[in-house]
Amino acid sequence: MDFPDRELIVGTKEAPPFSMKQPDGTWTGISIELWRQIAQELGLKFRLVEEPSVQSLLEATARGDYDLSVAAMTITPERERSVDFSQPFYNTGLGIAVSLNRMSIWREIIRTMTSLGFLQAAGALIGISFLVGALIWLFERRHNEEFGGSAARGLGASIWWSAEVMTQASTGHRGPRTLAGRALAIIWMVVSIITIAVFTASVTSALTTRQIRGVVSSVDDLPGVRVGALAGSATLDFLVRERIGYRNFDRVEDGLNMLSSGSIDAFVYDKPLLAWLVAQKFSNSVEVLDVTFEPQSYGIAMPTGSRYRNATDVALLEAIRSEKWKQTLFSYLGEKR
Repeated sequence: MDFPDRELIVGTKEAPPFSMKQPDGTWTGISIELWRQIAQELGLKFRLVEEPSVQSLLEATARGDYDLSVAAMTITPERERSVDFSQPFYNTGLGIAVSLNRMSIWREIIRTMTSLGFLQAAGALIGISFLVGALIWLFERRHNEEFGGSAARGLGASIWWSAEVMTQASTGHRGPRTLAGRALAIIWMVVSIITIAVFTASVTSALTTRQIRGVVSSVDDLPGVRVGALAGSATLDFLVRERIGYRNFDRVEDGLNMLSSGSIDAFVYDKPLLAWLVAQKFSNSVEVLDVTFEPQSYGIAMPTGSRYRNATDVALLEAIRSEKWKQTLFSYLGEKR
């Protein structure tokens, strides 16, 4: 065996339900139970030392302060540069927590009407109205006194007429007289009626859908809302890569409290950890969406070049194939694997 003949120092941090510190100072959790099973199999003695964050845990492990580190540490290329990881023992992904409190209809209307998609559609409609008005002026300026006079007066009257037709507010007291003008007017009347109807239906559908399902229902909604994430977590790699703006929180509980109060719209974090915390403390105000993305794997961290990495891998692979591991997952997560 390549392990040192002494009590091992094993680093960890609280990450329910994978590692949890009890009031009496003892540790429980999925990762802790797994390590105890490995240590028993290899006949190892150890003591657990707590770190405040994953970042400090990895840094201390890289320095050699700990022989191993066990918690809920996602294996990433960046982390692999500073420490060695064991074989993965749990595969998961990111999840999204949202508030159960639906937004007021007026706030939803304001959000919809200030969204980029709405502004682009409204701008395009106004632009087409201006274009039709300008064409009517070109066709009618020499044949119709309603659109004649100076360029400013004629264009103003033509654009106003175009807007009236688009909104179906025209009184019919004036209109084009030339063949080209009337042909354009007919086309614009038909097109504008259909466009306004589709536009209205789309906005109404968006409002209704958001009221029913909330602002966020999938990962595709994240770029347009206020997102929270745990500082120093692997979640940040995904958010940065997808160019999703986010707000850092030192604790997941802090982010979920802000989510409950409506200060943010979504909180992104490792799904099993998120689901556990919501079920324990925030079940009345927060829910975790039934979506999983950005696959992740948890592993045991060791100093780079650790001579007992192979022995750890072998014992770990044997452990996660055992009936005891299945019972552990079921007792903490209700999962049957």
